[in-house]
Amino acid sequence: MTHYIMAKWMAFRADEDGATLVEYGIALGLAITLGAGALVTLAGDVGGSMTAAGSALPS
Repeated sequence: MTHYIMAKWMAFRADEDGATLVEYGIALGLAITLGAGALVTLAGDVGGSMTAAGSALPS
């Protein structure tokens, strides 16, 4: 029984498919976080520019 468990444990440690999936998940989460931050910053800048342009127009 111990030999069977050790063999399964060694096979589990040698399998890297799950590690690759986790790495892709971390990279995707990081890309989404950075993209959302960039969009929030860009939205603030565009909003400020639109307000300034609207204020500059004659009424």
